[in-house]
Amino acid sequence: MQTTTVVIIGAGQAGLAMSRCLTDRSIDHVLLERGVTAHSWRTERWDSLRLLTPNWLSRLPGWTYRGDDPDGYMSASEVVRYLDDYRASFGAPVQTETAVESVTSTSTGFIVDTNQRPWGCRSVVVATGACSTPKIPAVSNELPSRISQLAPIHYRNPEHLEDGPVLVVGASASGAQIADELTRAGRDVTLAVGEHVRLPRTYRGRDIHWWMDAVGQLDERYDEMDDIVRARRLPSLQLIGSPEKRTLDLNALAESGVRLVGRLAGVAGGKAQLSGSLANVCAAADLKQARLLDLIDEWATRNLPDADLDTPHRPEPTSVGTPPTVLDLDAFNTVIWATGFKPEYPWLDHHLLDRKGAIRHDGGVMEEPGMYLLGMPFTRRRKSSFLDGVGPDAQFLSAHLTGFLNRQAKPQRAAVSE
Repeated sequence: MQTTTVVIIGAGQAGLAMSRCLTDRSIDHVLLERGVTAHSWRTERWDSLRLLTPNWLSRLPGWTYRGDDPDGYMSASEVVRYLDDYRASFGAPVQTETAVESVTSTSTGFIVDTNQRPWGCRSVVVATGACSTPKIPAVSNELPSRISQLAPIHYRNPEHLEDGPVLVVGASASGAQIADELTRAGRDVTLAVGEHVRLPRTYRGRDIHWWMDAVGQLDERYDEMDDIVRARRLPSLQLIGSPEKRTLDLNALAESGVRLVGRLAGVAGGKAQLSGSLANVCAAADLKQARLLDLIDEWATRNLPDADLDTPHRPEPTSVGTPPTVLDLDAFNTVIWATGFKPEYPWLDHHLLDRKGAIRHDGGVMEEPGMYLLGMPFTRRRKSSFLDGVGPDAQFLSAHLTGFLNRQAKPQRAAVSE
């Protein structure tokens, strides 16, 4: 068995950020990666995918965007290069093709067993990311067997789908972007819309993330939320990182030819039963968007009185008409489940998980002393799952981890002195 002080599970942006922080603190560690660095970015992204955040917002500990397009949006392959370069910049000790099989607490720390060899350590950081296991609803089992079903991590481009109409379930970032790409490729697309967060790509001449960063929304802390459980489960922003900086909302999708229907509620007799609350869901998203834009306008008035800003143009209310409440599934050849992701940690003891399988933690500090979580939505801040957000979280948690190691070492030093 090999030993080290800290085992980091996962070598994506979160794992690498923690590795850099531990390196700066001279704490020996290893990153165990099931594939290679940035594995999900290499193998589980569609061809045209780009970051939702502008490149200047790609900030990790000791590392920033170094390209010539700070206001653009990196493609998946560019994110891979960005993370590869980051790893090389400080020599992160990554063990590739190493899948974790169990994590066991011992009297002196932990044993992390893998498909390669076991590792003994004093602390464990779980940094496996938020987008590893698609959340496919049970209703998928009721679909006719002839219908091809896939999740966004398996989608690559329109040419790889079977011919014929497509039903996309879920209208957050992934669902909206895939529906947009498919209809632009000439496909007949229906989008089943549930709860979503609507925002314009730009507002008053600046990227919406510039405003969210400026007004402090991205730095909102988990312990400031009235309902942190709900905050952590909010859908991803309905945005696209296109070079032309276009807004991708339901109005834009409908104008391009996408058919909008309500949330998929059930399947019976070859028919999809749809929620009749689409108009109300859209009105709620419009209201939340308006509140944020009001906040931005107020902040701009106080802090940028002389700035050359565009006038406050507000997006039009979402228009959905009178959508059907039933769909005949015989009309579709493919269903794409853009319904989010679920946590999955088969290698952790059940007492560390809540009833939905998520890790119990307080701002990234797990209930088992010496164990930490990094890179999940709202771990410590609203931006925790962004490239810009894992850094501050990693810095705080690495300091907490250092304190834990120091507390462990004190009794041993005392015993030696006696």
